[in-house]
Amino acid sequence: MKKIFIMAVLLLGFVISASAQKKIELTELPKPAQDFLKKYFSNSAIDVVKKDAEHGEKGYEVKLKDGTEIEFWKDGSYREVDGGKNPIPTAFIPAAVKDYVAKNHPNEKITHIDYGHKDLDVDLTNNIDLEFTKDGKILKDKKNK
Repeated sequence: MKKIFIMAVLLLGFVISASAQKKIELTELPKPAQDFLKKYFSNSAIDVVKKDAEHGEKGYEVKLKDGTEIEFWKDGSYREVDGGKNPIPTAFIPAAVKDYVAKNHPNEKITHIDYGHKDLDVDLTNNIDLEFTKDGKILKDKKNK
């Protein structure tokens, strides 16, 4: 009986997570998201576009063929750009953040940026993790092991 209950819970979890992300066409993204992709990622082929309800936040997720993942808020503004271990374009990153990185980590590149509800998380090559306020003031600068 316990095994059946566990299987039912696992199956329900799978169904819920599968329905949380639905593949859509690029043209179904809000215009600001489409414009962002055209402007900053026009040289990258798009692999998958999904409508995403992660953490109760409705938004969108785009995966590029090079492995970069971009998440957008429901209004189409970008929320997160993750290049994995690869550098990402920086033209859309606040100047204060780029200036801090250039001054304090001149040999490193930005690989990830994430707008949280309260702060801005930035990862650099060489496993360096930075945290900024929304207006670009540094809160944390540390190397992850």
